[in-house]
Amino acid sequence: MAKSKVSVLKTSPASVLEDYHRLMNLAGYQDVIDRRLDTALKINISWHFFYPASSTVPWQLDGVISAMKQDGYDPDLIHGCHNRTVVIDAHLGERENKQLDVIEEHGLRNVHLYEGEEWIHIRDAVGDLADRFICLNEVYPKGFHIPKRFIGENIIHLPTVKTHVFTTTTGAMKNAFGGLLNEHRHWTHPVIHETLIDLLMIQQKIHPGIFAVMDGTFAGDGPGPRCMVPTVKNILLASADQVAIDAAAARLMGFDPLKIKFIRLAHEKGLGCGDPREIEFVGDESAAAERWNFAGPFKKMTFASRMQHKIYWGPLKKPIEWSLKTVLAPWAYIASVLYHDSFWYPVIARERMREALESDWGRLFRDWGNVKRDERGFPAFGEHPAKLEKTGLKAFTSSLRILGTCIREAPEFVTKKRRKLASKPKGLHES
Repeated sequence: MAKSKVSVLKTSPASVLEDYHRLMNLAGYQDVIDRRLDTALKINISWHFFYPASSTVPWQLDGVISAMKQDGYDPDLIHGCHNRTVVIDAHLGERENKQLDVIEEHGLRNVHLYEGEEWIHIRDAVGDLADRFICLNEVYPKGFHIPKRFIGENIIHLPTVKTHVFTTTTGAMKNAFGGLLNEHRHWTHPVIHETLIDLLMIQQKIHPGIFAVMDGTFAGDGPGPRCMVPTVKNILLASADQVAIDAAAARLMGFDPLKIKFIRLAHEKGLGCGDPREIEFVGDESAAAERWNFAGPFKKMTFASRMQHKIYWGPLKKPIEWSLKTVLAPWAYIASVLYHDSFWYPVIARERMREALESDWGRLFRDWGNVKRDERGFPAFGEHPAKLEKTGLKAFTSSLRILGTCIREAPEFVTKKRRKLASKPKGLHES
């Protein structure tokens, strides 16, 4: 059996588009992504506010789309893809992270999976495969639904290189968590590693082609995927093996991939290669050999992440975790928004971001939409660091709107309203 292949390249703004094209072809994406089929670009939004390394960056999305168009893929068969979470506003996020600008510039469809899309019961989607799930049958005794449109279409994941307070690192495999599961995905947090294995099995069943393109121009250390310390690393990775690319990114960050539970489990189950010794690295060998010695997500956890650990795996599990599966669950969503959006981003984020915003990538982000490009990348851009409009008081004000949306659209309340509406005689709720 051929080794799993991960391509790794160093990059710069001046060559980033050319580098993405080379990166994807080194990893053999054209052998995996059938150009005759629809392809979903699963964009990552880990925070609706821009925070370096947290979400898909515009040059990552632009580079992938440009590479596919250059290689003859029909733009009409490519679409951006977002899902909803209870604490992340995807519409705000795609604007603040300038992802929507890229989608519109290339004239692609932009799909929000929770708006007008049909979801199908998992047993109807994957049949007997559901009997082999490690944990999802216990988490969802009545089953769960996945987007029907995913069945039979390719998917390209667009994660970034960063740590995560639940899974140590997060990347291609975790990116599927934000697409396949819907509003009650937080029920899986106590068994998050096992959940990622089940989701990878689902992906391998329903998608004809799976590929991942990971951006490490910024990389995030610390209590990710939001409250991190971002640094400039100028690294790009790509692979058709979701386990191998996550293992490669973990090794770059300085972790032993096989000591990260979801990578080890996937490797042991033969769903991909998690052992770097068995991975073929192509492109820039010196870049692939880098070790950044990240501290990881657990040494300097935030108040919010410490409380999450106590609720899902610690002393608060019995008295509190049950409430997250009831109509009381919105207390957790409200707490998350108040801490991250109303406090942490307005008060702490600016200083944490300073070095990243002053970098070439930060300046490119500031000028995105006006910067001149050539066939290789972006040779020139402004001299000023990225300017973020939503910091301080503006970020706080935005957080209050997000909080209102979070409460109004909490799945526990929405589901209750749907059931109440459905129970009424038909003539009473027709408009």
